[in-house]
Amino acid sequence: MKNAEIIAVGSELLLGQIVNTNARFISQQLADLGINVFFHTVVGDNPDRLLSAIKTAEKRANVIIFTGGLGPTKDDLTKETIAHHLGKNLVMDQNALESIELYFSRTNRVMTENNRKQALVLEGSHILPNDHGMAPGMVLETNGNTYMLLPGPPKEMEPMFRYYGCPALSPKDAVNEKIVSRVLRFFGIGEAALETEIIDLIDAQSNPTIAPLAGDGEVTLRLTAKHVDEAVAQSMLDEVEKAIRVRVGQFIYGYDDTSLLAELTNVLKEKKLAITAAESLTGGLFQKELTSISGASAVFKGGVVCYSNEVKNKVLRVKQETLEKDGAVSEQCALELAENAADLIGADIGISFTGVAGPNELEGKPVGTVYIGVAIKGRPTVVEKLTLSGTREAIRNRAVKYGCYFILQNLKVSQNA
Repeated sequence: MKNAEIIAVGSELLLGQIVNTNARFISQQLADLGINVFFHTVVGDNPDRLLSAIKTAEKRANVIIFTGGLGPTKDDLTKETIAHHLGKNLVMDQNALESIELYFSRTNRVMTENNRKQALVLEGSHILPNDHGMAPGMVLETNGNTYMLLPGPPKEMEPMFRYYGCPALSPKDAVNEKIVSRVLRFFGIGEAALETEIIDLIDAQSNPTIAPLAGDGEVTLRLTAKHVDEAVAQSMLDEVEKAIRVRVGQFIYGYDDTSLLAELTNVLKEKKLAITAAESLTGGLFQKELTSISGASAVFKGGVVCYSNEVKNKVLRVKQETLEKDGAVSEQCALELAENAADLIGADIGISFTGVAGPNELEGKPVGTVYIGVAIKGRPTVVEKLTLSGTREAIRNRAVKYGCYFILQNLKVSQNA
């Protein structure tokens, strides 16, 4: 079995100026090849620290993939450091040099001498063409290890690795065993509670494995299986998922990279339902997030941001008596907002958000008090009260997610009724 380590080179990564998306992309591709990735390393543009990272990686991996540090400037030292470590010369790759010269000619720019440096490659390496940039990649096998060097910019690295890097690894380094993953997404249950419900399944794991991960108000379980036959691996995941669903299936809302808003949009499309929103607490956040989903226009007609009591009363017809007696942060206000918004817009579903995001209490209600109203045509309006914690932004974001979850749950009940 081949084990890989990915080393990203660049001080800008350590400074937080850019995000290391390359490691995620490469890991996903290697999983399809059946190559394990146990470590991601990030190191700055420093030859001594890079050399230390290489020596460490050689002790725990036999496929070492580098991204970054192949450019024309003095701080691009990946090739030089690896060449010195392995006792290899850097030689000029004529095809790469001609490609670089052609680029400058085609763009009517003067090619400075330091750009020739990008065409230098490790002697004896297999060259990976750069169809979207200048510096070529390369693969060198020596001392029982495979060293692959890739450019840093994702627009260059991703196509190079997909079309040239993976085939270079496949014949020798890939194994027949496939690594297949499936992510189950949960809402309405915490990470600790979820783990408690399935702890015996986690303790007994070997293949498939079960890995919990907490997110922003959500929890995911990544199920991973290995088998030479991908169909068998999928069947293995099916069995584990079935066992999990028996315990906590009511909290599962989707798979992999979906979101509550994406799932809500899909359900509304399937049922041919239109939704509107009346937002006080969230200030239009629900509508903003909903309209970021492709195809939202099929289910969303429009909504109202009713931050002031005046708008609640004059536009959404919340009774003045309600605002004076119960307050804007109340079950009754949430109910009227949801029902009246649906009536005003002519939607099948109206959802409302009212509450206290902070930093100070409002109407005698503590920070984190949230009321969400859900009015579905032909059914009694439901108002859910929440007590959320965290920053102002966190409370607003979590309120939006809970709103999606409550609608999905209500539609599920309606379907089962």
